[in-house]
Amino acid sequence: MTSPDPRQPELDAEQRHLDTLYRRLDQLRVEGERALDRVRRAPTAGTPAARSERDAFAALHGRRLRQLRAVEDRLCFGRLDLRDGERRYIGRIGLSDEEHRQLLLDWRAPAAEPFYRATAVAPDGVVRRRHLSTTGRTVAAVEDEVLDLDAVEGEQLGRTVVGEGSLLLALDAARTGHMRDIVSTIQAEQDRVIRAPLAGVLVVQGGPGTGKTAVALHRAAYLLYAHRDRIASSGVLVVGPNARFLRYIDQVLPALGEADAAVLRTPGQLYPGVDAVADEDPEVAAVKGDLRMARVIARAVRERERLIPAPIPLRVDGNTVVLTPEDVRAAHDRARRTGKPHNVARVTFARHLLGTLAAQLAGTSKRDLHPDDRAALVDDLRASPDVRRELNWCWAPITPERLLRDLYAEPDRLAAAARELGERERQLLRRDRRGAWTPADVALLDEAAELLGEDDSHTVARAAAEAAERRAELEYARGVLRGSAAGGMVTAEQLVERYAAEPEARTVGDRATADRGWAFAHVVVDEAQELSAMQWRMLVRRCPTRSMTVVGDLAQTSALHGATSWAQVLRPHAGDRWRVEELTVNYRTPRELMTLASDVLRAGGVRVQPPRSPRPARWPPVIEQVDAAALPDATVAAVRRELEILAAGTVAVITARAARADLTAAVGAAPDPDPTRVSVLTVNEVKGLEFDSVVVVEPAAIVAESPRGLNGLYVALTRATQRLRVLHAGVLPAGFPAVPSVPREAALPTG
Repeated sequence: MTSPDPRQPELDAEQRHLDTLYRRLDQLRVEGERALDRVRRAPTAGTPAARSERDAFAALHGRRLRQLRAVEDRLCFGRLDLRDGERRYIGRIGLSDEEHRQLLLDWRAPAAEPFYRATAVAPDGVVRRRHLSTTGRTVAAVEDEVLDLDAVEGEQLGRTVVGEGSLLLALDAARTGHMRDIVSTIQAEQDRVIRAPLAGVLVVQGGPGTGKTAVALHRAAYLLYAHRDRIASSGVLVVGPNARFLRYIDQVLPALGEADAAVLRTPGQLYPGVDAVADEDPEVAAVKGDLRMARVIARAVRERERLIPAPIPLRVDGNTVVLTPEDVRAAHDRARRTGKPHNVARVTFARHLLGTLAAQLAGTSKRDLHPDDRAALVDDLRASPDVRRELNWCWAPITPERLLRDLYAEPDRLAAAARELGERERQLLRRDRRGAWTPADVALLDEAAELLGEDDSHTVARAAAEAAERRAELEYARGVLRGSAAGGMVTAEQLVERYAAEPEARTVGDRATADRGWAFAHVVVDEAQELSAMQWRMLVRRCPTRSMTVVGDLAQTSALHGATSWAQVLRPHAGDRWRVEELTVNYRTPRELMTLASDVLRAGGVRVQPPRSPRPARWPPVIEQVDAAALPDATVAAVRRELEILAAGTVAVITARAARADLTAAVGAAPDPDPTRVSVLTVNEVKGLEFDSVVVVEPAAIVAESPRGLNGLYVALTRATQRLRVLHAGVLPAGFPAVPSVPREAALPTG
């Protein structure tokens, strides 16, 4: 006869509570949908205040509904049993019943802190901490940590697991290509960072696998919870190194119920209308990222504000007026005294100069010219091709894009503007006008936009686009109403007003995307060590309060223009209003893999204090030498072997840029590797990512192409959560062990 499972009563009890939570969640969803539907159906006529109130309620209900829908998975993941008998369930959001009794505590609430910080040494009133593992809406397992043995003497605790069982289970789980939140396994040092004060710049420094990215995202969710009134309306900007990284993290904040107020961008997407992804030589990017480029851009703008050396006769409707150097200089001085950006100040320049020419055309002084006469004469002047030509030559309206393309393409312009740069640096900047924008260009476009401002053509074009969109919406609404039962009850204009842009759909991201001047309440910067000085200037404009979470590892800096110290990066912008918190435990990389990566870095003369890796590897790193000609086939074989060993999860092939195309073709042509599980990437593309298995191909080539040498290889060697395989044809960098004759595939003993 089989003995009953002693854990079953505990599982049954937790299942009953979980059922209660999901019933309440379903009820709140239905109530939210009904409330939103009532608001949507409400008449749109009335005062502006009434319409504004309707929009506000629609936004409120819509946001709450999206939050309730986002927390379906792992709604509840923990429980605290306190010394005074209180029991607290911890989950993604807070839930109360209809009598306002707390059913579930939001993980960000102060009362939930002991779930992450309590220890046996300092239990903080906690007798037992329970971790709940759920599959869908079913409790799959429970794990208990008893923190106060004296308080539970004689009590039946059921199954007790003391230690890091839940954490290790999460770390061993196969990767899916998307980051999962760590809300159920946040560790004490991570929680301290997540709940740090909002003000100032917080630098989260940590080696590979310390959870910097996850901590930063959970911090964003915590700040939106704890300071919602201060930051939700302006939002949080999250900046990641590349689009692949953003896809990797894009489910974390929604899963934490905070999608609406967060905007995810790469440095190449921070200028409206541009998504810069083109590669360029690291030396070129370093020149563009140099702080001297701010003066170069400023001078390039000033070069568009010209004086004339001699009088110029201008034909105006059969008459002649003379544009004098003195008149142009006076108009220049008047415009510059406004302190406004170039395109905005041009209005003052043109108004002053046209007034002077109108008085000359009338044969009188500006003071004696009647306003009506002046207006008619100015119209005549504006119609003159001569006047328009010279006006535009003296103070040209220009876009940031045109300014930068001209600067790169015309050596004379570049020489005049870039006095701070040497001849070789100017040569590095030279390129054809049709060249694609790179991430380094975006910071220069932003700098130019700050100095130029918008010209009249932008305003007119935006108004025209909005009018065209409105006409299209009206035409669509008329088509919907034709033959509809509602045709006589509502007009097309009312339909557009009500449904064309539902207020609850207009998130911070929607509003901020097209507004270069949008000021975010907080900015999270991942892989921050890679940003240039010019990119930092751009980011600081996005957050005038300098409230930032800066995440990075100086030992992983690979960009030529990247940071070598946080003080160098932050003091010019934040003064002394910045502080550093360090994460010291590597939860991702097994100990043996981290040791190898650190040995290679130290052998190359790079000083590094690696994070502690408490988790032993199940498999040792495999180092395999192959013939150079056979490298593509060997890579395919290695990928196939890794997939066989792992059974589930992801595999990354990390290689030098020069070999990427060939290896991508070889892996893609193979009949069996699953393309959804295998990626061929360069070091820059794997920044911030993790994979179950990593195949590093030709380490010496990765070192040779990296501007910072071994730093790039260090990144590659620390991406794996389970297995690492190194393939090489050439000589290995120092620090690698002797190559075994036969790769050891057997799993290491555990326990």
